[in-house]
Amino acid sequence: MLSIVKTLAAELGRSEEHVGNVVKLLDEGNTVPFIARYRKEMHGTMDDQTIRTLADRLGYLRNLETRKEEVKNSIEAQGKLTPELSEAIENAATLAEVEDLYRPYKQKRRTRATVAKEKGLEPLAQLLYAQERDCPVPEEEAQKYIDPEKKVETAADALAGASDIIAEWISDDAAIRKHLRALFVQCADVVSVAAKKDPEDTVYRNYYNFSAPVCKVQGHQVLAFNRGEREEVLKVGISMNREAALNVVCRYAVKSPACRSTAFVRAAAEDAYDRLIFPSVEREIRTMLTDSASEGAIGQFALNLRPLLMQRPVKGFVTMGLDPGYRMGCKVAVVDGTGKVLDTAVVYPTYGERQKQECIVKLAALIKKHAVRHIAIGNGTASRETEQMTVELIASLGHGMDVSYAIVNEAGASVYSASPLAAKEFPEYDVNLRSAVSIARRLQDPLAELVKIDPKSIGVGQYQHDMPEKRLSEALDAVVEDCVNAVGVDVNTASAPLLSRVAGLNAGVAAGIVKYREENGMFTARRQLLKVPKLGEKAFEQCAGFLRVPESKNVLDNTAVHPESYAAAEKLLALCGYTEEDVRTGKLAGIRDRIKEEGGAAKVAEKCGVGVPTLNDVAGELMKPGRDPRDELPAPVLRTDVLSIKDLKPGMELKGTVRNVIDFGAFVDIGVHQDGLVHISRIADRYIRHPSEVVSVGDVVTVWVLEVDEKKNRISLTMKKPKA
Repeated sequence: MLSIVKTLAAELGRSEEHVGNVVKLLDEGNTVPFIARYRKEMHGTMDDQTIRTLADRLGYLRNLETRKEEVKNSIEAQGKLTPELSEAIENAATLAEVEDLYRPYKQKRRTRATVAKEKGLEPLAQLLYAQERDCPVPEEEAQKYIDPEKKVETAADALAGASDIIAEWISDDAAIRKHLRALFVQCADVVSVAAKKDPEDTVYRNYYNFSAPVCKVQGHQVLAFNRGEREEVLKVGISMNREAALNVVCRYAVKSPACRSTAFVRAAAEDAYDRLIFPSVEREIRTMLTDSASEGAIGQFALNLRPLLMQRPVKGFVTMGLDPGYRMGCKVAVVDGTGKVLDTAVVYPTYGERQKQECIVKLAALIKKHAVRHIAIGNGTASRETEQMTVELIASLGHGMDVSYAIVNEAGASVYSASPLAAKEFPEYDVNLRSAVSIARRLQDPLAELVKIDPKSIGVGQYQHDMPEKRLSEALDAVVEDCVNAVGVDVNTASAPLLSRVAGLNAGVAAGIVKYREENGMFTARRQLLKVPKLGEKAFEQCAGFLRVPESKNVLDNTAVHPESYAAAEKLLALCGYTEEDVRTGKLAGIRDRIKEEGGAAKVAEKCGVGVPTLNDVAGELMKPGRDPRDELPAPVLRTDVLSIKDLKPGMELKGTVRNVIDFGAFVDIGVHQDGLVHISRIADRYIRHPSEVVSVGDVVTVWVLEVDEKKNRISLTMKKPKA
């Protein structure tokens, strides 16, 4: 364990004490959000993402230690474990190195070398591979091994078998594989060509004659040609200078250039490389590239998901959700400021001019009846026509009505609307109307609505369906958990899916909280949560700080102050001359000045019995009880008019919302239905390695139109201001 802690500390640039504390907290069953928020003194204020990285690496290093023990035990059982080999296994830094060392001792399927050994040719192979000075002429020595009963008819048969054995030994040599793997990474190219002689024009056209160094190929390129290969459109392989690779192999295999068996061993080495090593290392390199590309794509998906979930909510307004469609019409749902459904309808704005006008009249009546302030339009099929109709609708309302609209990413809305959860939540509505409700609520509170949907269905990644499903789910679920706990959850209004994402809670306990609430009325204190079945002290410790109880008499129950720090918060208030009523009425703006007057944070923290990080967090919460960190983010772009792609001209300046960030750029919604692409080279005036260094999903940015291709429906944008 000490070596693992030391390794983690070096990798993360953290002290061994802090890393050791985090490992202990994780082993005790504490959740990442709880550790990140409420154990800052123990880990030196690491954030949740750093702790998750630590947890991932901890799992890998522990698996590595376990595998080392398994390998050593297996080799020892064969009576072949030497002190040198044991030390080499112990010093291996990766699973690949451990497997290389284990390769010669691993039980193999029947190979050419196995067959040769069965024929009694291993002593011949050993003699020739030793390459000693007195080594006999291979052809003469091979005569001794002719045995027709073992199907060794000639000396050539014996030498062929000995060559097979030597080739397998060379292939199993861990040092050769390690050096070849490094050589391939540095010097090999990944090559992609069209599978057919005269290929059709497909999305893979860029890879019909593609080559890039293994060390420089981009993750999105790897994922693209992998998919093209699966669809049998492309052929992909690794190209390596054979002579350079053989030099590495022979450097280890050929021990004496003047020996009589040297030429024979060299020929066996060439066979080992061509037949065994190259195909194996090629697979390893392809797997390495795919794993790296997948991790990058998963990381980018997670990076995009976080700001999408943390978008600023448009709270407290009656909202109309429009789920556009052609054949089934446009589904409509009106919800109040809390998300409760007030009205529903189905209109047909795409059926013709008469139906569109009928639609406008009907929706105008609903807007006036329920005092709708905002309209949320799903960005799927028929979105453009629905947006155009909405602009005419808003214009028809006259000056007295302050109504605006926003385009909402509807990815996953259909998945949610057909789910058992939606059926339970809205049993009286059909699938299509549930989708309209979800779209309206996404504008009101993106986080509360999106947690009901499998993160993989939200659609802010690239090649997400090609990712390892378990790893992708783990990464995205971690983002959802971090976002939910960063915002906090009102225990009296939250849905079971939202509660299940709170640290320490699972789906069963979350359902129990909702059931308790329905049977006993609203919670009036945090400690009341302990009455919920299966919610014990440990779960309460983990979840309490993230659950808000606005109806509680204790104002601290509506803050992120953990119950274990209530005594410290009360001491801080008394020390600074404040009361709980001051907290409720927002009169603690000067608390940090008072802390300075009392001798500074360190001295006050000591008096309150907590560390400085906890004191600072408590003070921040007392200043803004019940605050939502999302309220400090930029508001979503709300529009009253619409542009057509035909309206766009090069040089035109527009405001837009970043919808997706990928390896080669960012897609920006500029209000013309079709998102425009800002290529990575057009995002900043400086060099950037990845678009995420500058932009995130949900960012409101200024862009200029570069080029418009109406036929292909493509819009090229730039974030670099054009020179006058």
